[in-house]
Formats: sequence, C-alpha cells, structure tokens
Amino acid sequence: MTISSYTDPRRNRADVQTQGLDGQPGTLIYIPDTLAHFPWPRSVNPHFEECKAESDAWIRSFRVFSPKAQKAFDRCDFSLLAAMAYPRLDKAGCRVVCDVMNLFFVIDDESDRADEYEARYQADCVMDALRNPYNPRPVGEWAGGRITQEFWQRALKTATPSCQKRYVDLFQYYMDGVVQQAIDRDQQHIRDVETYFALRRQTIGTAPSYGLLDMHFNIPDYMIQHPHVQHMSDLATDMISMCNDLYSYNKEQATGEADHNLITVVMHQFGLTLHEAYEWVGSYHDDVLEEFIDLYETLPWFPNESEATNQELREYVNGLGDWVRANERWSFEGGRYFGDKGMEVLKSRIVALLPQKVR
Repeated sequence: MTISSYTDPRRNRADVQTQGLDGQPGTLIYIPDTLAHFPWPRSVNPHFEECKAESDAWIRSFRVFSPKAQKAFDRCDFSLLAAMAYPRLDKAGCRVVCDVMNLFFVIDDESDRADEYEARYQADCVMDALRNPYNPRPVGEWAGGRITQEFWQRALKTATPSCQKRYVDLFQYYMDGVVQQAIDRDQQHIRDVETYFALRRQTIGTAPSYGLLDMHFNIPDYMIQHPHVQHMSDLATDMISMCNDLYSYNKEQATGEADHNLITVVMHQFGLTLHEAYEWVGSYHDDVLEEFIDLYETLPWFPNESEATNQELREYVNGLGDWVRANERWSFEGGRYFGDKGMEVLKSRIVALLPQKVR
C-alpha cells in the first residue's frame, strides 16, 4: 500500500450530504464510519469510576488550569479514554493510565500555545522528571515536571522492569514530536502526507500509551521490536491519528489551528475540496484497517519463548485494537470534539462546518 495510489480519490459516496459551498460555514461534513467493520468492541475497565475520581482530584490539586481550561478538561473525560483503551488492567494499573491521559492533556494544553523554545523547555522538564523520579523538582519549574514525576512514581510501583526500561525512550519520542510540531507551527509549515504521518506518529502520543499495554507483562525487547509487531503499532497509530483528524478538523479550522491535521495536508497537497479530503482519508483508512487485521491474524509465534510469553504478546497486540476502538468511542462519548452532541454525530456522521473565529 502506497500513499501515491491515493492522489486521485474523487469517488462518489451516496451517503455524503452537502449544503452550500464546499468549505464555507454551514457546509455539512460527512464523517466516514471508518470502524464500522472493526472487530474490536467497546469495553470499559471495571475500575473506571474509582480511578477517574482519584485521578481527576490528583490533577486538580496542581491548579494548572485556568477556569476555562478546567472546564474543557472536565468535559473531555480523559479517564474514560484510559478505561476503554486498557479494559483489562487491574485497579493499580487503571489508576496509572488515567493519570497519564491527564498528563497528556496538560502537555497538549500547554504545548499548543508554545513556541519552539517554550516547547523544548517543557519537554526537558518532562524528561528530567522521568529520568530522575525521586529527585526534588526545581523551585519555580513548570508544573508539568512535578505532574510527570508523580505519575511515574506511581507507575514504578506496578510496572514490570521490562516495561519501565522501554518507557522513558518512548516518552522521549513523543516529546521530540511535540517540539517539532511547535517548530512547524512557528514556521506555518504544512507538511506533505508522507512527512505528516512520520511526525504524527510522534505527536499523537501513542508510543508512550502503547508502552503501558505491557505494564504487567515481561515481553522481551526483540519481540516488541519485531518488524511485524512494529508495523502493527504504526498501522494502529495511523488509524487513531486519521480518526482524530477527521473528528477534530472542524474545531481546529474554526480556531485557525488545523495545519497539523491530515485534512488540511491532503487538501493542500492534492488540491482537493473539503469533502474530497474527507473521502481520501476514509478510503486510505479502509486499507490501513484491512492490513492491520491481516497482520493480527498472522502474528508470528516465537519458538524460543514460553507459551505464556507468546500469549502476552498476543494480548499486547490485542491492546492495539482496543486503543483504536477506544479512541473512536471516546471521541464521541467525551466532549472534546462535539460537545454534548457526540452521540448524535456518532449516529448521523454529519456536522456543520463552523465559522472561523476572529483571532
């Protein structure tokens, strides 16, 4: 599968409804139902409510949000995303993943307004906290450092040594992407599709998220890093990022923040209309999903490892599928993209293009 094969996606879909001029306020956007035939079901961790209460109270204790940002945080319900993405973790593990989802919001909320130098400083705070989880944080430091440290201290109590060993590097990969996104934003740079996917695999945050799928496993590095497993991880990430961009584009274009969005990228690179861009992404997602399922069904067996370790790997890649489904359902059940209309949009797949706000 190559991206170049999708440079002319102008195909008609009977279920696409339009109104007014394409790309103008009031235009009705059809959001493709990309996971209609995805076999992973919606599932929620049984410890969700308890862990959500604890984690939400924990993140509020840092007082990092303005009243407006606190309201946005409460509406998003990141603990629900965590509980759906990791439905089989025990209580201790569920609390850890709720905490890291809330940490991601802090990083995202701050870095979205940061220039390159501020983003680098924030990344340095986060990574120093992960590498030095028991050292006192500097006086006057950005609160993200202490939040990261407390999250990681809690994770260290329950994560296996193999999980811990890989995790810091995975978070570095994510933070490097956050900094590069700030550079692109400073330069008002719109990437092409190939380089966009490369950066989006960093900025979407799935690397450190997948790094907690094996929180209680002892899977050797060479199995996690096997090309078959790594390709599955990339495909899952691409599905998550495509769905995220389909859902978030309307909100982002209204606030002038849609340059780091695949819809903008394909319109810019291929000269597509808004509707054609949504169709392009839907079509490309279909093939990525098909390849992911093919790889899931042909996951290799590692004869030098025990049956228990091979089973842990299968649970790990099953977790990739959980993440894809969780991201989709949370996007509609939470209030981040569609407010209180999410379940209506889930059924209709239609939203009206918002007017751009004067900045």
